[in-house]
Amino acid sequence: MHREIHRWFSPRLHKDMEVAVYGHYGFALLMFPTAAADFLEYERFHLIDSIGHLIDAGKVKVFSINSINNESWLNQRMQPRYKAIRHQQFNGYVAEEVVPFIWNHCQSRVPIITTGASFGALHSANNLFRRPDLFAGVIAMSGCYDLKDYTDGYYDEDVYFNSPMDYLPHLQDAHILGQLRAKRHIHFVTGSGNYEKPSASRDIGNVLQSKGIPCEIDIWGHDVAHDWPWWRKMLPHYLETRFS
Repeated sequence: MHREIHRWFSPRLHKDMEVAVYGHYGFALLMFPTAAADFLEYERFHLIDSIGHLIDAGKVKVFSINSINNESWLNQRMQPRYKAIRHQQFNGYVAEEVVPFIWNHCQSRVPIITTGASFGALHSANNLFRRPDLFAGVIAMSGCYDLKDYTDGYYDEDVYFNSPMDYLPHLQDAHILGQLRAKRHIHFVTGSGNYEKPSASRDIGNVLQSKGIPCEIDIWGHDVAHDWPWWRKMLPHYLETRFS
């Protein structure tokens, strides 16, 4: 498998940020880490290996980025307002630095599908819903889509506009709604076992359907826990069966 590591100083985050690239061809899969993890997390936990056959076949080209969750919502020593500011800076980094990097690396404006597990699922979904002009779809695994689950009671405008369960019910912009309604790949998959919250996927699905936005809500069984062995099954399943 072809593998590259790229690093640059992000003017929006004021720090060096890394991106791992796997593969040589195909649509782009942009991976958001779980919790406070880094850009190599999906490699360490063998999720990359689980889709290696698709990467080697040129079906998909993977871009795995760093998170800054430990500098925002997961940093208990930071004032909540600054957590919200940092979150917004991360959004800017993704849209204004990572997306152009992907298109430049692919030498084309290839479709970009976002994905992630757990907290990474929220980031992947939020980026699609905020910027449907940049992203073609999402595969969100085992996520919760209400940012308030992570804010310890803090709430402001930035929390609202980064919490899909808050802003989507009130979305009325015809242009954005039109872009989202045209998406073919909005997939939410979760288990029903330990530490999973299937109601979160059902709730976001109900909101999307009320807005006429097509989506797939896939609830796996009670044996399916919030853990890596299942994410190593979920992601290849969706790439193999939904993308041809």
